[in-house]
Amino acid sequence: MDENDKKALLSIARESIKSAITNTPDKQTRIEITSPRLQEKSGAFVTLKTHGKLRGCIGRMVSDIPLYKLVSEMAVSAAKEDPRFSQIKPSELEDLEIDISILSPLQKIDDPLDIELGRHGIYIKKGASNGCFLPQVAVETGWTKEEFLSQCCSMKAGLSPDAWRHKNVEVYIFTAETIFEKINKNS
Repeated sequence: MDENDKKALLSIARESIKSAITNTPDKQTRIEITSPRLQEKSGAFVTLKTHGKLRGCIGRMVSDIPLYKLVSEMAVSAAKEDPRFSQIKPSELEDLEIDISILSPLQKIDDPLDIELGRHGIYIKKGASNGCFLPQVAVETGWTKEEFLSQCCSMKAGLSPDAWRHKNVEVYIFTAETIFEKINKNS
């Protein structure tokens, strides 16, 4: 992804959040997106932080809408709908940091210990239960491979911590291109 596409996605996320939080028209709806990369359909997560602390993270592993639309939707959802946090307030916009993780397609793996910490995110699935961690989670927490897998099972998928070892549990890996920028409400 080139620098123009990265800037466009960050601008879309920023303006979508500002519009949703301040109840003002979204300037991005009037901009024509011509970049083929931003028209592609791929999964993405939007992570919001203030002063380095998580304030929201919402995303989709796969998408049936163009990337730029998904980023807009996930940015608003992260700001307003992450059940772990209260909604972002207008007073927080100045200090809000946005990370956008654009996901590669999922790749099923036979041996979960083949994951590369810091490079691979994981998606774990058993029946209707599933959960994921972005690649940066392993680095930020300092977890081992086993801890990364176990925490995803228990914290995200609602499974037993050792479920990743069971044959009826599917483990997938993916990579993510992450772009970030601090929002300035005066921009």
